[in-house]
Amino acid sequence: MTFGKALREAGYNVIEAGSGIEGIALARQHLPDLILSDIQMPGGDGTTLLREIRQDPVLRARQLVLMTGRPDLVTPRKGMEDGADDFLVKPVSLDALLKCVESRLKRASVSWRVEDEMLAQLRSLVPPQLPHELFTPMAGIIGLTEILRSEISGLTPEEVSDILNDLHQSELRLQRTLRNYLLILDLQNAEPETLLGSLSPRQVEESIQAGIKEVLQLSKREGDITVRISPCSIAAKSGDLNRMVEELVDNACKFSRQGTPVEVSLGSDGRLTITDHGRGLTKEDIMRIGAFQQFDRKKQEQQGLGLGLVLVRKLADLYQAKISITSQLGEGTQVEIALPLAS
Repeated sequence: MTFGKALREAGYNVIEAGSGIEGIALARQHLPDLILSDIQMPGGDGTTLLREIRQDPVLRARQLVLMTGRPDLVTPRKGMEDGADDFLVKPVSLDALLKCVESRLKRASVSWRVEDEMLAQLRSLVPPQLPHELFTPMAGIIGLTEILRSEISGLTPEEVSDILNDLHQSELRLQRTLRNYLLILDLQNAEPETLLGSLSPRQVEESIQAGIKEVLQLSKREGDITVRISPCSIAAKSGDLNRMVEELVDNACKFSRQGTPVEVSLGSDGRLTITDHGRGLTKEDIMRIGAFQQFDRKKQEQQGLGLGLVLVRKLADLYQAKISITSQLGEGTQVEIALPLAS
């Protein structure tokens, strides 16, 4: 008995597609509560369909279950990390299929109620991109936690350790998103004179190294980052310098491949420069830099809101520090901030 026939006999309304392309088209037309997709199928594989669904503003919150008879190609953990809500390994018994469908539909019902309430409250308070970006790391946390709850007895200590590391990464991303958003709100009405401070050369170096250390919690680029610091005193607060370095170095790592250099330098004149050798930005991209702005998201999946450069700009403005961005497509980007020297 086919899955479609079994589900119809169980009382479900089922729409079947013969390929990934047809599946996307039918999903957009009928807006199903649950999508079951095989990993291997003609006209686009299941992971491509999953990616398309999660990028679609209408379909991205739908429950999606991946199925495969080849777990060596895509493991349950990898499928969940990619955004699947559940994962079935063939052969699948009728009982397991029905339990999975029932569970996912219940979860969809709860998710829609909770998400609708949250969005109703958030919509009047924050830009529309924020809820989705908050839900992205939250989905990772929920998916990985479900793997631990349902499969921990069959996982090796190394696999459990990997999952816990991934959970920690998602938690850090969520925490950072919220922190940056709240910092920007705090800076909206801040006065320049409230930010006066003076950092000694040693404190300047410690703040820069602390900012880089924060980045390395999420980006394993220790061997790529080089730091050159000329002694100077900066008129700034340690936490603000730390944050500017963290956000600029994080952007440099996001927009460049692992193994390519990221250079951080501070001149004796207070000029902080971060250079990467990544894909670069166009002049239009640079002009569009603003809160929640990301570039070519359809082509380049990125973590975070694009809040980093907004935060850096606001801090630079309050310190009356000139910031400049130069970039060439395919060659990289350089950001320079002329920080004020302490008198």
